[in-house]
Amino acid sequence: MNYWKQTGIALVTASMLVFSAGCETTGGAKDDSASTQKSDKASKKAADKKAAEARNQDAVGIEVGEMSSIRTMVPAEELNASANQQYQALLKEMKAKGALVPASNAQAKRLNTIAKRIIPFATRFNPEAAKWKWEINLIRSSEVNAFCMPGGKIAFYTGLNDALKATDAELAMVMGHEIAHALREHSRAQIAKSQATSVGASLLGQVVGKGQYAKVFDIANDLLNLKFSRDDESEADLVGLDLAARAGYDPRAGISLWNKMAALGSGSQAPWFSTHPSSSTRAEEIEANLPKVLPLYEATQKKSATTKKK
Repeated sequence: MNYWKQTGIALVTASMLVFSAGCETTGGAKDDSASTQKSDKASKKAADKKAAEARNQDAVGIEVGEMSSIRTMVPAEELNASANQQYQALLKEMKAKGALVPASNAQAKRLNTIAKRIIPFATRFNPEAAKWKWEINLIRSSEVNAFCMPGGKIAFYTGLNDALKATDAELAMVMGHEIAHALREHSRAQIAKSQATSVGASLLGQVVGKGQYAKVFDIANDLLNLKFSRDDESEADLVGLDLAARAGYDPRAGISLWNKMAALGSGSQAPWFSTHPSSSTRAEEIEANLPKVLPLYEATQKKSATTKKK
């Protein structure tokens, strides 16, 4: 075989090897691309499923209207600061009396656990709640009461659980109700309503226009004894029901809670009992709204069961 023939064969063979290698490389790239596309599709499907679940969560539950517009006459930052001052003063007083239950106490831990489950859902009703410095404390007292001040300052009295022998779900209903007052800014609206009437309309307009709120409204008003309207109480019941259900607490506990409150009787000296509407009316309203919140609770239970299996 002559030189040129040998060279030609070598070139053809080399070309075939290069082509073959190119095909393998191209095939590998295609395989990688297909794998990447498959992974992207899986990720997109998972993201779409998560988004759909979020939309479904928002599609059910308690719907509320706009908050009272008059509340804007009272600056939220000053009100929250005042609430914090009053809350810290109360804790200091209770500690001095030996009535502030330590965080290591079993009942205090129980309340903290419930709060940690509810608070993440607070922003659904008030986006500002994400900025609040939440606190919860237990106070040793025979008083059947609990509250949540503006800015997320929560307190429960031992008398409430002692009198009701409440389940976790029932305590979640109480906590959800109190948190709802803060989220819907009922205190802020009540202060504005009660004090706006004592200020002339023209003067109010001038002062509000200049932003001199503090000179008009008594921001240091006693927030612990502030009374809410019938509508505020009803709204807090329903928003609290929604929050508790999303947190995984059976909303039907709202009915048993108010049945227990009714059983205490009007002579119980319970601030929680004295708020209107009546216990029977509140239980009926909660029962009527169960179809709106039971899906939230059931979805949470299903998710929890799935997580445990994994």
